[in-house]
Amino acid sequence: MQKLDHLVRCLNLGELLDTLKAGHGGYELVAHWKQGEFHHDVVLRVAEPRSLPGPVLVVSTNCNGGVKEVSCFAAIPDREALWHERCPQGEFAALPLPDLLARERTVHWFDPCELLGDDARSELKPEHRRRQRGGGWEPTYE
Repeated sequence: MQKLDHLVRCLNLGELLDTLKAGHGGYELVAHWKQGEFHHDVVLRVAEPRSLPGPVLVVSTNCNGGVKEVSCFAAIPDREALWHERCPQGEFAALPLPDLLARERTVHWFDPCELLGDDARSELKPEHRRRQRGGGWEPTYE
């Protein structure tokens, strides 16, 4: 696997996006998936992959935009397939995942499966949250 060192040195999403603009001709925001309160997956198609092993990045961040992991694919992964690969014992469908070309983790990384259980941490009061499909909590806006 080729390295993504220059991207995982960017410890926040803004810096990583700036790096893609400067060194890879920019990017297209394909999707933003939130799982629970503390995990975001930002799916990007890189304009000029150059030194990257492929054109599609999944940048996983915490709730503050801290980059936890950067994964590179040849094609856009399905959200269910991505989460099933991360947490195979979870509730996500075992769909095919495009070839994973590279993956690097930062100092912000922790096992995302910890966010899916019924006992997962939450900053929301129990009466103001509901369990998200697949696990984790999301606010109720009643």
